[in-house]
Amino acid sequence: MTRNFASVLPEDNLHKCAKIMAKQRINSILVTKEERLLGILTSRDILWVVSKKPDIDMRKIRSIDVAKKKLAVIKPSADISEALEKMRQSNYRRLPVLSKNRVLGVVTMKDILAVEPGLYGEVRHLIDGIKEESRKLGNVEEDWPFEGICENCGSFSELLKVEGNLLCMDCREEMY
Repeated sequence: MTRNFASVLPEDNLHKCAKIMAKQRINSILVTKEERLLGILTSRDILWVVSKKPDIDMRKIRSIDVAKKKLAVIKPSADISEALEKMRQSNYRRLPVLSKNRVLGVVTMKDILAVEPGLYGEVRHLIDGIKEESRKLGNVEEDWPFEGICENCGSFSELLKVEGNLLCMDCREEMY
């Protein structure tokens, strides 16, 4: 799990959240108050707000107003297979790790593959399932970054489509 996770307060605005996410190159941020998890805000949530209301001032929207509040969480004692099963059941790519209602960290698919690279096939299947569910619900933008294997360096990362190739941020920056 990632113990050094980013978090914001429920009253922090979307502009601040987006700046933190961009600076740290992350796709999600926990909304917490006094170490208690209140929600998760993703870059897709922010994009949804901007695309639906392009003239809106992001400094006037609180993080808690957009963050997902119905969350799947996991205990620190859970193993990788439990985490993957919970991700599969909930269609989430990340799980906050809670102990006594306090956030200890976040487990992501990237964390799982760093520990057990042999699970790539299972993680790929899970990602495909999440994408399919999102498509059915109309929640996904096809060209938006997603996670997978970089076609240039072979690392598991967030990918961007660049000239028809799926590349991680590092390989994209090397090209330009």
